[in-house]
Amino acid sequence: MQHHTLNSDVSALVNEREAASILCYSVRALQNWRHRGGGPDFVKVSARSIRYRRVDLDAWVAARTVSNTSQTI
Repeated sequence: MQHHTLNSDVSALVNEREAASILCYSVRALQNWRHRGGGPDFVKVSARSIRYRRVDLDAWVAARTVSNTSQTI
């Protein structure tokens, strides 16, 4: 598993590519989640600029952490 140390500040903003790398998903998956819902919270800096707070990425992962397959998300 790859560990990312982009910035120790959990409120730091990361771009779409960095967020996808942190989550081990594609940029396209993040784009789909933003459009359809269900992905991590994001910051809309401008009409064409999206950023993610590291704390929101961590919270999204934590909310999906389960101990068995019968648990729901």
